[in-house]
Amino acid sequence: MIDVNKAIATTVKTGKIQIGASSALKSVKGKKARLIIVASNCPQSFREDIEYYCKLSEIPVSIYNGSSLDLGAVCGKPFEISALTVREPGDSNILKITEEE
Repeated sequence: MIDVNKAIATTVKTGKIQIGASSALKSVKGKKARLIIVASNCPQSFREDIEYYCKLSEIPVSIYNGSSLDLGAVCGKPFEISALTVREPGDSNILKITEEE
């Protein structure tokens, strides 16, 4: 069992990420994402689009247990983050969270 919050924080520091639902959609459509993390309170329309395109592109999606404000805090940002795109995991084991779900 990995600590999701710790893995996200490590990815933000050492890997390559993109913040936001719109950039998540662009990354998925361009197949440049390795993992998409969606906050539990992400707007339904964005969430459905992200999940649909991820399924087509075979990119894993993880639903974060906290709100977008919690996800922003874990990333060290003073604002809400509804979706987080992991392009490179860096030193973290973030890609293993989809194996546990």
